[in-house]
Amino acid sequence: MLGYLLIAVAVFALDQWTKVLAVQYLAQAPVHLTGFLNLVLVYNRGAAFGFLSNADGWQNAFFIAVAVAIVAAIIVFLARGGRRDRLTAIALMLILGGAAGNLADRVRLGEVVDFIDFHIGAWHWYTFNLADSAITVGAVLLGVDAWRGQRGTAKKE
Repeated sequence: MLGYLLIAVAVFALDQWTKVLAVQYLAQAPVHLTGFLNLVLVYNRGAAFGFLSNADGWQNAFFIAVAVAIVAAIIVFLARGGRRDRLTAIALMLILGGAAGNLADRVRLGEVVDFIDFHIGAWHWYTFNLADSAITVGAVLLGVDAWRGQRGTAKKE
């Protein structure tokens, strides 16, 4: 299963590269790509959906600890020969790469670089990045895998 580690490395590298580009090119002004998608530079001190972004600064250490725990748990799970099916492996590698990408930002900058802005009219979704997308897709895949496993168990009974 460790062979899937290239997925995590690719997610991490792509995430960091796009964040460098975002900082370099979006600092002056946002880029309007379509009627529903902008690229805009945002520094997020919080977590998903801006959670704890207005806290007094302690949240960075907290989110670093959470990310380190997630990365370590995935690596330990894989090293101990955890489930060996493809869907679980891909999901975990997406989460690992995304968590490592946002962790690198928090350690280096004290906040996370976000730049993808979806909107409908004046309503804007929370700005996010490729690491966030990878984590979300990985979590959905884990959910699908769990649902698939429960369905298989129900059929046997």
